[in-house]
Amino acid sequence: MAKTQSLKLLVILVSSLILNLFFILRTSEIGGDWKVLSWSRRAAEEAEKVAAISCSGHGRAYLDGVVLNQNQPVCECNTCYGGPDCSEINQTDCVADAESGNPLFLEPFWMKKAAGSAVLVSGWHRMGYRFSDNTYISKELENHIRQLHKTVGNAITQGRYIVFGVGSTQLLNAAVLALSSDNSSSPSGVVATIPYYQLYKSQTELFSSTRYRFEGDTSLWRNKSDTGTKLIEFVTSPNNPDGQLKKAVLHGPNVKAIYDRVYYWPYFTPIPAPADEDIMVFSISKLTGHAGSRFGWAIVKDEAVFQRMIRYVQINSMGVSREPQLRALQLLKLVLKSRGKEIFDFGYKTMSGRWKKLSNTFSRSRRFSLQKIDIQHCSYYDKIRRSTPAYAWVKCEREEDEDCSAVLKAAKIIGREGSAFEAKDRFVRLSLIKTQDDFDQLLHRLNKLVSEEDSIKSIDMM
Repeated sequence: MAKTQSLKLLVILVSSLILNLFFILRTSEIGGDWKVLSWSRRAAEEAEKVAAISCSGHGRAYLDGVVLNQNQPVCECNTCYGGPDCSEINQTDCVADAESGNPLFLEPFWMKKAAGSAVLVSGWHRMGYRFSDNTYISKELENHIRQLHKTVGNAITQGRYIVFGVGSTQLLNAAVLALSSDNSSSPSGVVATIPYYQLYKSQTELFSSTRYRFEGDTSLWRNKSDTGTKLIEFVTSPNNPDGQLKKAVLHGPNVKAIYDRVYYWPYFTPIPAPADEDIMVFSISKLTGHAGSRFGWAIVKDEAVFQRMIRYVQINSMGVSREPQLRALQLLKLVLKSRGKEIFDFGYKTMSGRWKKLSNTFSRSRRFSLQKIDIQHCSYYDKIRRSTPAYAWVKCEREEDEDCSAVLKAAKIIGREGSAFEAKDRFVRLSLIKTQDDFDQLLHRLNKLVSEEDSIKSIDMM
């Protein structure tokens, strides 16, 4: 009788444990308490269903994609690929598009980190204009940004102010306005060193003001920076398009500099020391690759400049949308789990591999050349290493090839012409940070173009 009773108790205990385990596996920890998933289940299932659409590895399906049939988003194919599942390639007519700086080279990393990077947003998430401290900035995200820079060693944030913006684009103009002259009869001159990112000129001219105007290349002001004219110099370091680590050219009591540091990460350049300029602009676009989230930040030394930039962002866009801030926070949490090692190792390996292949191709050419690649100590990796810039800055060496972009276009390669950076059109920028498919097509077209040189040499020798 006692044995029978004990057996019944054992069965009840085991059944209870199995039942509890079943519920635990179907729950999620919310606010420290274990609760059964309810409203989030459908959203999670829908997201995973769309993410599972493979598109043959040459495209992606998205929750907000076009839905044609069976209530399922269509595949959005990479360049040169087509068909319902992106499995069809048109190699003959394919044009290698290396024009844009779309940072999709990091997409495979995030696909491997699906669980840790995912964010599920409730319908009532931060519906108001401000956070509880009456600001437009997530303090938790700000703390993670400071920790990231300290970990990587690429910027000093202690004792500095941080401004959030809609990408780096908004912050660049906010900085110009904050540094510009208050005297409308003597506007500040905005300058940059050729080759420079075209946005500096186009945005300054678009938001034309009585307080500032674009004045072109710094070379025009090297002997005038000690005059009474106030000057604001854009410094991109590493530079877009050539990847060089730049410093301000102009100096003097009336000169201020805005450092565009969006490429100052271990994927693209050695980190010799933490940057410590008066204004430094970064973005999540070139850090994690999430360009579409439109989130950036500026590190500012002077409180008065900080307040003027904050006011600009508040008036211009009422701060940054809460959803990109939430997404950025989740991404940075994952990055910091490994002290950045996982993502930077992945990105550096990808970029160094692409540069190795690209350099090998151009080493066989006398018609085209690449920019000089810096080699120096990187404090993050604690070793001497080469730069692996986001872009190849290609020069056509033949005297008759004055329009290098046209030469490449004839070979079915699209780049951004040198004049877009106020340089000569003998130069062209090729993007190396797009998808692997894009890079493979670019390399294929370049190899074919360079091999034609060998054919011409053989004919000349006959």
